[in-house]
Amino acid sequence: MERKIYSPETGKEVGTINLSDDVFGIEVSTGSIYYAIRNEETNRRVGTACTKTRSEVNYSNNKPYRQKGTGSARRGDKKSPLAVGGGTVFGPKPKDYTYSMPKKQKRLAIKSLLTLGVQEDRLIVVEDFTSKEGKTKDMVKVLKALSTDDQRTLMILPENDLLLRRACGNIKKLHVLQYNNLNARELMFGKKIIVLKSAAENLNEFYKER
Repeated sequence: MERKIYSPETGKEVGTINLSDDVFGIEVSTGSIYYAIRNEETNRRVGTACTKTRSEVNYSNNKPYRQKGTGSARRGDKKSPLAVGGGTVFGPKPKDYTYSMPKKQKRLAIKSLLTLGVQEDRLIVVEDFTSKEGKTKDMVKVLKALSTDDQRTLMILPENDLLLRRACGNIKKLHVLQYNNLNARELMFGKKIIVLKSAAENLNEFYKER
């Protein structure tokens, strides 16, 4: 399919590019998108919640009072889960929640999200550019030219451009990813997806059917 290429300086059309139908024009798999986003959200869980059991509470092992003659129920030590400050029964312990999903399903999810971006007219291709000094104001001008300065935006780069990343770093609603390390969550919830021309060509090759 053919898509317009826009200038990052003026926001006007400067040419066209051919996007692969195997990447940007497939049948959308909503199931794969759901599982990819759930996988990413689960893998972000820290899993550091921790409670102390009866054996870990720092209390004496002595009985709080004698067994008989007090009129109260017999008690063991203060570590009992029934006592204030006692141990916790079946409480959370540190746990690793991460898991891997099939690579083919992950690739299908990414291609489905790129296709959705094209179908919903959220994906725009721009000429390659960089920031010579890594200044935030350079990136703000680009976003204004493309009318995306007030929206949650994802920018896809062809390579790890450190200066461009630095220019984008202070812009709250802008997220930057490399073409070979895309995030299903950002592709799904980004109101605009800015793809540099070289990154679009790389996506054609990287996600084509193998």
